Amino acid sequence: MSDTYLSGETTIDKTAIRNAATVIAMRGRMAEDPQVLMGQRGAKAAFMPNKFVFPGGAVDLADAEIPLAAPLSPLCQERLHDKAPAGVHHALSVAAVRELWEETGLILGEPGAWHGEVPEDWQGFAATGHVPSARGMQFVFRALTPPGRPRRFDARFFLIDADQITGDLDDFSRAADELSHLQWIPLSQVRSFDLPFITEVVLAEVTARVRDAEPPQSVPYFHNNDEASLFLRLKGYPMPANG
Repeated sequence: MSDTYLSGETTIDKTAIRNAATVIAMRGRMAEDPQVLMGQRGAKAAFMPNKFVFPGGAVDLADAEIPLAAPLSPLCQERLHDKAPAGVHHALSVAAVRELWEETGLILGEPGAWHGEVPEDWQGFAATGHVPSARGMQFVFRALTPPGRPRRFDARFFLIDADQITGDLDDFSRAADELSHLQWIPLSQVRSFDLPFITEVVLAEVTARVRDAEPPQSVPYFHNNDEASLFLRLKGYPMPANG
């Protein structure tokens, strides 16, 4: 089977490193045992089969053109631009909202009307009366898939409190079938599930500051290439007051 496929008029190379966004939705953050939303990938999935993962996936080319009711905070934007192209924050934010919607049926958005024609991938979301929003999302981790894997992603992980999600948190009836066994898993039990290594690392980082509502002082970046695997820190820079 070819490692390329057509998406609309665009040919996508599956062997290339693709930007991706992952959503860590946390419920009851101040409770005794907070929960995170996860689901299980299919047994035939090319990437991480059978593993329990957070909702997420690759950025689509169209994500850069989708409007946001509210952007990420300036600090998170700056950190996303550290060792990455300028402007990438918008597409990543939109991809996070889209993937959460597609894989769980949950809405991360604000009430509002879309202007102009709604893209096909967003028609179901728009029909709920919401515009996607990155308000409340925190950029907390970045990881580059090691060489040699069937798919490679430059994944950014976004933490969101469940109270930022609209609707019934236990209603997954609008979810696509990419993830099964969708559930809110207590942090005290999550490591008993079959998790990818990087998910365990991210969970350790999130658990360590679970009750801290402020963004982390710096964002871990697990960078893998042919020479080495390195843990870097992304700090970003304060944006000017008029910027």
